[in-house]
Amino acid sequence: MKHIASLLLIAPLAAGTGGIRPHVLPDTGSMPSAARGTMPSERAPDTYPKNPAIDALNYAFALTLSDETDTISGEATIDLRFLEAGIEQVRLDLIEERPDGTGMRAGAVTGTDGALEFEHADDALFISLARPTEAGERRRITVAYEGVPATGLIIGPNKHGDRTFFSDNWPDRARNWLPTIDHPYDKATNELIVTAPAHYQVISNGLLIEETDLPAGTRRTHWKQSVPIATWLYVLGVARFAVQTVDHHNGVPIQTWVYAQDRDAGFHDFAVPTKQAMEFYGDRVGPYSYEKLANVQSNSVGGGMEAATAIFYGDDSVTGERSIRWRNVIIHEVAHQWFGNAVTEYDWDDVWLSEGFATYFTLLFIEHQYGRDEFVERLKVSRDGIRAFMAENPDYRIVHDNLADMSRVTSGAGTYQKGSWTLHMLRGVVGEDAFRAGIQDYYREFRDRNATTADFRRAMEEASGLDLREFFDQWLYRGGWLKVEGGWSYDAEAGAIHVEIDQVQDDAYTFRTPFQIGIHLPPDAPGERGVHGAAEPPRIEVVEVDARRNRFTIPVEAEPRDVVLDPHTWLLMDADFERRGAGR
Repeated sequence: MKHIASLLLIAPLAAGTGGIRPHVLPDTGSMPSAARGTMPSERAPDTYPKNPAIDALNYAFALTLSDETDTISGEATIDLRFLEAGIEQVRLDLIEERPDGTGMRAGAVTGTDGALEFEHADDALFISLARPTEAGERRRITVAYEGVPATGLIIGPNKHGDRTFFSDNWPDRARNWLPTIDHPYDKATNELIVTAPAHYQVISNGLLIEETDLPAGTRRTHWKQSVPIATWLYVLGVARFAVQTVDHHNGVPIQTWVYAQDRDAGFHDFAVPTKQAMEFYGDRVGPYSYEKLANVQSNSVGGGMEAATAIFYGDDSVTGERSIRWRNVIIHEVAHQWFGNAVTEYDWDDVWLSEGFATYFTLLFIEHQYGRDEFVERLKVSRDGIRAFMAENPDYRIVHDNLADMSRVTSGAGTYQKGSWTLHMLRGVVGEDAFRAGIQDYYREFRDRNATTADFRRAMEEASGLDLREFFDQWLYRGGWLKVEGGWSYDAEAGAIHVEIDQVQDDAYTFRTPFQIGIHLPPDAPGERGVHGAAEPPRIEVVEVDARRNRFTIPVEAEPRDVVLDPHTWLLMDADFERRGAGR
């Protein structure tokens, strides 16, 4: 599960809307650039056995749940489209029965032409088709199965001791209870038709289609998700709930589902800030994709889980106090409805497109809604966390290289925080207007589809007109930590300051990046606007640092009171920078 609640959030906006492209040239006497090495090779995709010629269009899961046993009985009807002729086999993920009695047993598989032969091996169903496919053909396959989920669907008591059923599919656990192509590259619509004891309510993706009481004290509940999503976002919650429709956003209902015992506190806690966050992301990124948004108390996650249209929060998320911790989890999970859910990474190597984006856009909303001070405070703590993580994992790269181990799919300070910082630095490089336009273009093109880091880079290059290959390579495809030492001195005879910025990180790699230099001139200096004896705002110059030793001369109208490196906090680095004397 993802414990988002403890993750630190980051990064203030810089003043103004311009970027930080360099406009000060280095001294002609600067040291030559250090060897920068070669660019990393194009990474391979993760190791999941993708078959892009088979496209799952819709899953309809009919499930029967009971209070007498943890065994679930299921029937999955899968609508498939075959993009190539001659396909004779379909592979689905489904965990086999284990010696401890958990796992699934496939009983029968049928198709349009009747019973189909299958093999259940290596936690997958290999289904032989009755005849080879034609290109563009659609067929339905139905899998009957049952068993006790080892994970993926958590059956057990909540904090009040009540029996509940809650899903936790992240990142590839859906296969423990649902036969699927369990990988984000193949998004599909889905339906859950659940028969359970009538004292439960059932929440799932999409809109409620049916709720019918049946004989023997059971109830049939049918939810349908009409927008394609990845399988980790499929969701099921079965419990005694208190349910409230809090508000609407552009006609989309916003709901709260909490344990019946937590009705008053839960309705209070989840009343905000969901609508405000949806409005912000709708304006900043693009339209919300789905039919509803529900905040759901559950016992299957510790922090938050961004399941599409029905976000799960941990047992202890309801406090009645609207705590800042849980407020920020809500904002983060709502951001995921845009990044991760609507625009989904094509493979797990690019998981930062979900987690790094949701983390950064959480901070953008916090700055918008609660102010710059809180924004900056979280930036400082976040940078400390990344520094500590990189000290222990110096080679960690945000974009994975052919990831096979799902236990390593994310790391808090790496994927979330450094991914978020990368977006912040990118924004500084391309400028506010280009960043906003690039994000909106990227979302517009890949909404309800899959994207890669290369797709995102292309969108930002088109919006900014810049070649961003080196930026993406050094921040996403490499490890390392930028560390600089330097200083400044005033040269009265030349009417200038001399600035030194040296890269001193242990890594042999030399970063190339623009730096802002803030120059605080006296309030009576020509062109300065004095406010109570202080120069406000400081003069900003931008230089490009691309060597181990970097020297710059910047003309000034008077001796500065101070010179500050990276005054608007655009760079992820450690810096030791101070005045070094009166001249060269």
